[in-house]
Amino acid sequence: QAQLVESGGGPVQPGGALRTPCAGSGYTANAHCMGWFRQAPGKEREGGAVIIIRYTYYADSVKGRFTIPQDNAEGTLYLQMNSMKPEDSAMYYCAAIRWFGRCSLNHNDYQYWGQGTQVTVSS
Repeated sequence: QAQLVESGGGPVQPGGALRTPCAGSGYTANAHCMGWFRQAPGKEREGGAVIIIRYTYYADSVKGRFTIPQDNAEGTLYLQMNSMKPEDSAMYYCAAIRWFGRCSLNHNDYQYWGQGTQVTVSS
């Protein structure tokens, strides 16, 4: 059973950058879709970015600003957030699901979740 632990959240100014790691265990990276999702107060959880092997998929809201580097040797998935905006403020979650041919940005498709890390973008 996969176990995921996020860290590295915190305050950041608009236009700034932040890198949050997700330490994982109990799964095979190339056999699982891994992703970052976020949820702002009063809003539904939404997909940000997912990866399987070397293929990545991004939501329109983060495309061109966020990337998800993966270090399989360390078992860590990162979320690199650049050019951040106040609307990026949310609880960020790392998630995983066994890969069966496609990786979705729909949070309902994911089985394993971390506890989340808070990111706040404000001046």
